[in-house]
Amino acid sequence: MKISVLYTGAFGEKVIGNLINNTNFCTSCGELLCDHCRSVRKGISHLIVQTYEFQEDLPELIDDPAEYIPENLSETDLILAIDLHPDLLTVLPEIARRTKSSAVISPVERPQLAPPGLVEQVKHELENAGVEAEFPKPFCSLEKTGKKIIDQFVDLGFGRPLLKIELNTDNDTFRFVRVLRDAPCGSTWFVAKQLTGTDVDNYKETVSKAHHSYPCTASMEKDVELGDTILHQAGFIIRKSVEEGMSENNG
Repeated sequence: MKISVLYTGAFGEKVIGNLINNTNFCTSCGELLCDHCRSVRKGISHLIVQTYEFQEDLPELIDDPAEYIPENLSETDLILAIDLHPDLLTVLPEIARRTKSSAVISPVERPQLAPPGLVEQVKHELENAGVEAEFPKPFCSLEKTGKKIIDQFVDLGFGRPLLKIELNTDNDTFRFVRVLRDAPCGSTWFVAKQLTGTDVDNYKETVSKAHHSYPCTASMEKDVELGDTILHQAGFIIRKSVEEGMSENNG
C-alpha cells in the first residue's frame, strides 16, 4: 500500500513521526527514563510515498482552493488529510482523482476545521467517485469499516487503541501492557508504559494523567456532534481500550 500525507501544522508532523517511528520520536518519558519500548514496532516509512505541508497562514476564505493543490502529486492508494483548511477539504475529491487514490482518511481533531455539513458533502463526493472515505473524530476512534484500503491501514496498527494486558497473580497490578494497535498520534505506547507496574484500582487516574501528559493535542472546543470536546472523547477512548484489555485478561 502507498500512503500520502497532506497536512497542516504540528499534529500532522506527529502522525508522520509515529508512522515512521524514528528512535527519537517519543520523548514523553524523558531521556533518563526512556527504555525505547517502541523499538519492537516496525515503522512504515517504506509505504509513505509523499508528504506535503500546507502553510498555516492561509486566508480565512479561499476563493479558488484548486490553486493550492500541490504540483507533482504522487500516485497513491491512501491519502491522510490532516488538519486542512476547510476550503482545502473541498478539493480532496480532485486530489484523490489526480493521485488515483482509492481511499481518504481525514481525521477531525479541531471542530472549526471540519463542520459536519462540509464533512458530509466531501465524503459524499468521494464515495460517489468510488473513493473510500472516513472522517474519524478523533483520529484514535478509527476502526475497521469493511472498506478495503482503510481496513488495511488499521491492520498496520493504527486507529482505535487495542491493548493486551496481563495482571499479576493477585489481579491488583498491571504486570505487562502490550500495544496491539496504536493511536495515530503515538500516545498509546506512553499510556501502556505508565500503566505497567501500577495498581489496578488507580487505572482511571493513571490513564488520564498519561493521556494528558503525552500530550493529547485534540481540541478543547466543544463539538456540536459529540456534545463534548474532542479531547475528552479521546480520553474516553483510551480508558475504554484499557478496560477492554483488562476484561480480556479476566476472561
